[in-house]
Amino acid sequence: MTEDRGPEPRFDAVIHAPVRLRICGLLRRVDEIDFAIIRDTLEISDASLSKHLRALSDAGYVSTKKTTSLSRGDSRLVTWVELTRVGRDAFDSHIAELGLIAHGRPEQSTARQPLSTRLPHFGPTPEFG
Repeated sequence: MTEDRGPEPRFDAVIHAPVRLRICGLLRRVDEIDFAIIRDTLEISDASLSKHLRALSDAGYVSTKKTTSLSRGDSRLVTWVELTRVGRDAFDSHIAELGLIAHGRPEQSTARQPLSTRLPHFGPTPEFG
């Protein structure tokens, strides 16, 4: 039986851009999500989100589909966004490279563990008079 060691750590420049990293983080937790929810959650413009989704789509990391909204009386379409299998693998590998998850590997060095587990907690800062 082979042990699951998680994804192979690999830096990905497409995902690494802060907004795209946040987009992938949102998408990684769901099957698909409405464009407007991503936009509102990240507090960015439609144009900015579209630009970042295009970069992720060009890399094969996300796919989109438009459907009619059942809750609306007009013919406005809702854009649904999902992380592809390739995108999930790339995101998981990128996160592993950044050391943000340990994937159950206790033998792993502290350099690959979350920063919060490597820094001491000093508690509240004392006030100086």
